[in-house]
Amino acid sequence: MQTANALRSVEAGMKVFDRERHEIGKVDYVQFGDDDPETPEVEASRNSDLGQRNDSLMANIAKAFTADELPEEIRERLLHQGFVRIDSSGLFAADRYIMPDQIDSVSGDGLMLNVSQDELVKRH
Repeated sequence: MQTANALRSVEAGMKVFDRERHEIGKVDYVQFGDDDPETPEVEASRNSDLGQRNDSLMANIAKAFTADELPEEIRERLLHQGFVRIDSSGLFAADRYIMPDQIDSVSGDGLMLNVSQDELVKRH
């Protein structure tokens, strides 16, 4: 699946399954990357929670990483490539970030990954 197209098909609330097809959470937030040729500016990103376009780069970054302590290198990669943030299942489960190349497919059944939950970037 092409990277840009994969993110365009993802919607808030979709179930997320790891490569073994175990449900690991639900989509919380989708952010288009600045390398998407169809969205020449990061401002074209969207907040799936609200279904609204936010035209402020700093507001998008703040919403995407609120209270997260991600290393700068990972944060930059996520913003450049785009990402999906999932609300992980389980009482003590941390939310995770999915990079576009970790998406196997998107369908009516949900978002299928080509990695395990442990291979996803963990939200602190």
